[in-house]
Amino acid sequence: MIKEAFLAMIAGIVIGVVFKLIKLPLPAPPVLAGVLGVAGVYIGGKIIEVLFMRFQ
Repeated sequence: MIKEAFLAMIAGIVIGVVFKLIKLPLPAPPVLAGVLGVAGVYIGGKIIEVLFMRFQ
């Protein structure tokens, strides 16, 4: 899992650099609230996944 997270971070950095070099807006939420919203969606999905596994 750490390797996947590290690779995702590197990919994100490369994409951010490329977008800035070609003068496009970044394909990411511009503020912390947006990032937390994305994290919340992921966490909510994981909660449901765990609940379904527990009650099957």
